[in-house]
Amino acid sequence: MEKSTRVLNFGSLNMDYVYQVSRIVGPGETIHAAGRHVYYGGKGLNQSVAAARAGASVSHAGKVGRDGDGLIAVCERYGINTEHIERGRGDTGHTFIQVDQNGQNSIVLFGGSNREIEREQVDRVLGQSAAGELLLLQNEINGLEYMIRQGAARGLKILLNPSPCDQTVLDCPLEQASWLVFNEVEGWQLTGRREPAAILEALKARLPHTGLVLTLGVQGAFCQRGEERLFQPSFSVAPVDTTGAGDTFLGYFAAGLAQELSLSAVLEQAAAAAALAITRRGAVPSIPSKGEVEGFLAVNRRPL
Repeated sequence: MEKSTRVLNFGSLNMDYVYQVSRIVGPGETIHAAGRHVYYGGKGLNQSVAAARAGASVSHAGKVGRDGDGLIAVCERYGINTEHIERGRGDTGHTFIQVDQNGQNSIVLFGGSNREIEREQVDRVLGQSAAGELLLLQNEINGLEYMIRQGAARGLKILLNPSPCDQTVLDCPLEQASWLVFNEVEGWQLTGRREPAAILEALKARLPHTGLVLTLGVQGAFCQRGEERLFQPSFSVAPVDTTGAGDTFLGYFAAGLAQELSLSAVLEQAAAAAALAITRRGAVPSIPSKGEVEGFLAVNRRPL
């Protein structure tokens, strides 16, 4: 039977405003949108839902504004513990997302209440955590460095998604993270290297005790842990909307770690979940259940 060690996700909660466009708008340009949809999202929420749908026991910590009832309700709908979601002073964070006819996206993020996290809240939340639990973090909330240091001091296993990657991430004690999951652009921002092998080697030398996962979209994903390097190919599907695919991968990856699955099984499960997610629109609505992932793998799993 799989273990269900708790995943504590201290992360963002956003409203996503998604516009269907023929192509991503350029500087100084105005174009017509073919459609508009409003979804609940944010990297934090997306990853919490993905981990919960993968079968992990998930608690979400963060902050919403006065208009955040719907976000809390979504968490509860997927069985996510919401006792650590507090109310901020301003508006809930939101995004403006363009999705073109090929499923590619462009995102503008407004932090809102996600940027109102106070150290007192961090101390309250982490004070109720047990050593060995998995602390999932992204960079859409403030206080990231403090969370990493406090989490590590309490013996939590930290899984960091350094996205969006900016100076805040670069100033963090990344060596205190148990795992770092990032894409090719973030890998370049972290190392100054462009090639996947060079990115992994640079981070391995700098962070020898941190597991590394480099996601490459349709090209698959590399995982480096010590001297062991695994490659997980992506699954071929017809893309509809790539929004939330990376978060789906990461949430399933976190769940697999919490359930102590083999690393190869964790990567396969995460890749299959991400593939299913890009065949659907939206972020949270696109995240597949564990049963759907297992069904997909039963048909599409590559022979050993």
